[in-house]
Amino acid sequence: MKTRLSSATKEVIIGDELPTVIIGERINPTGKKKMTAALEAGDFDIVRKEALAQIEAGADVLDVNAATANTDEVTLLPKVVQVVMDTVDVPLCLDSSRPEALEAALKLYKGKPLINSVTGQEDSLREILPLVKEYKAAVIGMTVDDEGIPDEVERRVAIAHKIVERAEKSGIAREDIIIDCVTMTLGADPKSALVTIESLRRIKEELGVNMTLGASNVSFGLPNRDLINSAFLAVAMAAGLNCPVINAAKMRPTVLAVDLILGHDNNAMRYIKAQRQSSQGA
Repeated sequence: MKTRLSSATKEVIIGDELPTVIIGERINPTGKKKMTAALEAGDFDIVRKEALAQIEAGADVLDVNAATANTDEVTLLPKVVQVVMDTVDVPLCLDSSRPEALEAALKLYKGKPLINSVTGQEDSLREILPLVKEYKAAVIGMTVDDEGIPDEVERRVAIAHKIVERAEKSGIAREDIIIDCVTMTLGADPKSALVTIESLRRIKEELGVNMTLGASNVSFGLPNRDLINSAFLAVAMAAGLNCPVINAAKMRPTVLAVDLILGHDNNAMRYIKAQRQSSQGA
């Protein structure tokens, strides 16, 4: 199962036997006061800097979110997407819960983007899947339905099946559907990571689709978050995660090491190259 994303000049392929694809998470104003203030003021310098920093850190795809409380996302998201496209050449993940904002960004995007996201909610399926089909995009399907985020593995697996079935009925190829089992914080429920990992493993086994997660959510509210994030990421990759949404600067070393262990780095070339570059930088 290979998911192909592209910018105007570069293609990225997501697949089980391939090196893990890193989706950079930093272009998102949620919880970032400076970025929020800059976006609301129409200042995109911080977006350019974040885009360049993530590519330098090793991100393969950049997630772009422009939702703030005091701006019109339908107007702002395409502006931010254009800034990022003008700054870097990697494919983008267009991140919005508003179909109108997604469509505004899709109209100007050059290449094949990833849409973040559709859920198992009826409104979402009805509004997002036609955009995926019309603009020939790929899409993340989150295991959330009209009752919320399930606590049980069976319900998350069932929602994934529902999303895939509805997408395929809409004419969207299965390889263009990436499932997100939803990462919850261990601080609220110490069993939450186990539910996510088992859901991921089951969905990969039953549907064969590529898998993503917002990995850093697992440590929210806990001390030494980077340690927890790295441990969770390693376990999730072993269960089938192959395109996580993460902070590349902090977590790429874990990705490279786990890819090496799982046999996704022939002759350890990526790992060795990264270590040499790190040593030279130091």
